[in-house]
Amino acid sequence: MSQDKPTIPTGVELLHDPLLNHGTAFTRKEREKLGLQGLLPYQVVPQEKQVERIMENFHRKPNDLEKYILLIGLQDRNENLFYRVVMENIDLMMPIIYTPTVGQACVEYAHIFRRPRGMFITAKDKGNIANILKNWPRDDVRAIVVTDGERILGLGDLGASGMGIPVGKLSLYTACAGIHPATTLPITLDVGTNNENFINDPFYIGIKEPRLRGEAYDEFIEEFITAVQERFPHALVQFEDFANINAFRLLEKYRNRICTFNDDVQGTASVTVAGVYSALRLTGGQLKDQTLLFLGAGEAGIGIADLIVSGMVEEGLTEEEARAKCWFVDSRGLVVKSRTDLAHHKLPYAHDFEPMADLLTAVEAIKPTALVGVSGQPRTFTQKIVERMAEYNEQPMIFALSNPTSKAECTAEEAYTWSDGRAIYASGSPFAPVEYKGKTYVPGQGNNSYIFPGVGLGVTAVAAKHVTDEMFMAAAKTLADQVSETDLAMGRIYPPLQDIRKVSLAIAVAVAEVAYKQELATVPRPNDLVAHVKTHMYDPKYESLA
Repeated sequence: MSQDKPTIPTGVELLHDPLLNHGTAFTRKEREKLGLQGLLPYQVVPQEKQVERIMENFHRKPNDLEKYILLIGLQDRNENLFYRVVMENIDLMMPIIYTPTVGQACVEYAHIFRRPRGMFITAKDKGNIANILKNWPRDDVRAIVVTDGERILGLGDLGASGMGIPVGKLSLYTACAGIHPATTLPITLDVGTNNENFINDPFYIGIKEPRLRGEAYDEFIEEFITAVQERFPHALVQFEDFANINAFRLLEKYRNRICTFNDDVQGTASVTVAGVYSALRLTGGQLKDQTLLFLGAGEAGIGIADLIVSGMVEEGLTEEEARAKCWFVDSRGLVVKSRTDLAHHKLPYAHDFEPMADLLTAVEAIKPTALVGVSGQPRTFTQKIVERMAEYNEQPMIFALSNPTSKAECTAEEAYTWSDGRAIYASGSPFAPVEYKGKTYVPGQGNNSYIFPGVGLGVTAVAAKHVTDEMFMAAAKTLADQVSETDLAMGRIYPPLQDIRKVSLAIAVAVAEVAYKQELATVPRPNDLVAHVKTHMYDPKYESLA
């Protein structure tokens, strides 16, 4: 992949360039040639020692938000070192640079703001977005994550403070799949906020006006998409944390026009379906034999169900038969045909069934094999509900996927305890291993970071014109294949995070295969596809600048 190769700056300017700065690791030769003598202390400190110093400071920090601030500061100064630290300590770093800590960071973003990352494009810029995008200093952008900040994790409307999400997601594109940071661009579309706390906060960084809606919003998005296509014609655009009222329709509007996907819809679907495939290795049976009950009928739930339906159709069911195995409970009860308040995206899953007001009643009536929480409502998988699931299933699937941790429908300990150790549990945010009756259970984290970095790598490596549902199904199956028998024996239905680069490579190759099969790749097929994808994986080692 071609990358911008600007003239290497010298002196203080070089030390202020996070992509090129090596800090105290600059060699004597580099210091002499690049005008760094006197600007650095005497000792030349190799990268591995720099990592040790960062980790020493990391462990000194009193809480996770302070650790987040430390790491973002490092990313602003020295990206190679930042990614080396993250990659070598992925278990420790993932919960800090992404969920759950990134949620707290977004809530407090205006108060911990240090320097801008990415681009803030506002409703005030309407008519001038193309010119504003010209201000980005690099031309070869391959991956954009964009949010309008309306539905940040399970936290709601955070407006411009939602920028922590695109920044965090693209950090994972690089750390987990090796997409070069110079080719990534986080963008926040600041179209106002309806969050009164932010509007009244003197430090809030965004527009203090109600959110743009209707035709004006659509025109703004259209101008943005058109300008991105002109400025960065090879970029993959990932929609992130848009509200339901916009997420589905924007995906449908643009998915066949540009290279795009919505991670909340398709990424969440893929990682969850992977978890179900892994769980079936423990329970036996096929996907088409399962009955799933979802708590929450928004982007994540409908996206998961749509991909589940595709998998069941592959196994021989009709689409109608497959949809009949997916049930939803929303804030007003079971989604059934007799209801007159259903949003358009819920209608395909509205069954001819008696109305039910709560989840427990629905569980008792439907007797699902899997319970999937994507509601953003904490502690809604009660003891009685989990006990009922364990009564109906030898190994019930309990997926409490809402983020951050505080929003999980139940904890890992609750799921294992209430099911007498028989639940197959997954969550969106990490939970520690659980000891129960002398056995250690390692809960799986159904985090989208297992999926979207690999999908992004596969799409960008072959310059695919579009991102398809078949790519996400291939990613799900590949991820499930990466789970070992040892993992399953511990109750873990996802591979360990330490293997994430290997997992992302496998997913990228699978996605690239689909791109070639569907004639969407614009790069001629290489003789060795694995080797080709590997050439696109950045390794954060210092390259000599002398």
